[in-house]
Amino acid sequence: MRRRVAGYGMIAGLAAAVLLAGCGDASPAAPAARRPLYFDVKGLMTQQVEQLAQRQAAVTKQVSLRGDATETVRVPTVKWADELQIFFQADINKAALRGAYAVDSVALPGGLLRRTYTRLPGQPNAPVSKLTVVQQGPVAQEVAATIVQSNALFSAQKQLRLQLQNGKLSRYEVVGTQKLVLFDTLHYTAAGQVE
Repeated sequence: MRRRVAGYGMIAGLAAAVLLAGCGDASPAAPAARRPLYFDVKGLMTQQVEQLAQRQAAVTKQVSLRGDATETVRVPTVKWADELQIFFQADINKAALRGAYAVDSVALPGGLLRRTYTRLPGQPNAPVSKLTVVQQGPVAQEVAATIVQSNALFSAQKQLRLQLQNGKLSRYEVVGTQKLVLFDTLHYTAAGQVE
């Protein structure tokens, strides 16, 4: 058990380092009136964090590292800004990413619309390779993103998924692999069911 907890701490530390590395945006702030070019993941996540914190929602989490058995734990008190921080990485509305994505829209049964944003070739500053959003009118029902990061020392791929009901987050999931030079590839999954 101690080994698993230490491994999870390593993932959290690496994820934090990756998050901090991807947070820099030296571009000037966009005017408040400018509408996002692509789906507003950052706005959605900010809204969800505020709602969850306000209602003091709990979560049941399932975590698996290196293919080991899944561990389940209920967390009654959650710092939602920290818990959902990784999903802010799916934001593709940074100024440097304008024009970096092709957009495809498909009407689905039941009045749903699926919009897929696919990274165009030659976009080294765009870690999100694909973002898919299913909406009922303006309300997101599901958001999924594939994030790929790579440099000389580190490579990672993450599949992120959010499910919402009536505009409220109900479930989220992260499935990923991480490889540091001289270390084995780390496979992990983490999912949360909001209560």
